[in-house]
Amino acid sequence: MRRSMSSKQWGRALLLAAGMALAIPGSPWAAGGAPSRVTLEVDDSRPALRSEAFLLADQATGQVLLERNADEVVPIASITKLMTAMVVLDASQGLSDVLRVARDDVDTLRGSRSRLPVGARLSREDMLQLALMSSENRAASALARYYPGGTAGFIEAMNVKARLLGLEDTRFVEPTGLSARNVSSARDLARLVSAAARYPLIRAFSTAESYEVNINGRSRRFGNTNGLVKSPDWRIGVSKTGYIREAGRCLVMQAWIMDRPMIVVLLDSFGKYTRTADARRIKRWIESGAVHQQASIPRDRSG
Repeated sequence: MRRSMSSKQWGRALLLAAGMALAIPGSPWAAGGAPSRVTLEVDDSRPALRSEAFLLADQATGQVLLERNADEVVPIASITKLMTAMVVLDASQGLSDVLRVARDDVDTLRGSRSRLPVGARLSREDMLQLALMSSENRAASALARYYPGGTAGFIEAMNVKARLLGLEDTRFVEPTGLSARNVSSARDLARLVSAAARYPLIRAFSTAESYEVNINGRSRRFGNTNGLVKSPDWRIGVSKTGYIREAGRCLVMQAWIMDRPMIVVLLDSFGKYTRTADARRIKRWIESGAVHQQASIPRDRSG
């Protein structure tokens, strides 16, 4: 009965039911709860980042520490899958339900490879893990197909969620990120990452080093597309990579640096390792003393 609802009906239902729950209080990127009284001072030095667009924000206050081309609307590739995961989890469908990879899930746009053969059956939880951790496009596509209202309803829900989060530069046309018509800005993606960080499963799945599943009777191990999750030098809460030719190499993270929750958005990095190198440059820059904590002094409202 639920599947008979139109995509527009599901979109309106999601908008009405989730509006209050999905609003992020305080600053645009605040983690929730009371805003931090500790602001940050930044010296005149700047790290030499090679990503075409980037934004670094203190999640506790929403204070932007670094940015370049942060409002430019660009393709975001598989960063899309963070929104895909949020929509899946918002629907509260059974994580143990078995989903089957279909021919409709095969990438005919770019011909990208997948280790999930047509006919493979995995739980919704497994599909979600592979979509987030290994950026498996067929897993993301299957998750959307099994949504109430099908893929059309899922895409509608993605865009409704974007509006609820105040993502004015963001638009989705499919759930994988293979289309260059999935677009956003670095500023919007900072909000998206902060929202995703409120989902325990997204935090766990996106930062897992590897995951093993049984496919057609054979055990297969999948790895994380972000090598930084393996590093003992990093404490990462949310991670997602992305790449298509039009978007370049992309990386978004929520990471704790100097005991502060930071949102890192790196878009259109040239070269396979530039995005992770830029993330390391940001971390070294903060740890070098370029960023200082300063307690905010409440105003005297007397008199």
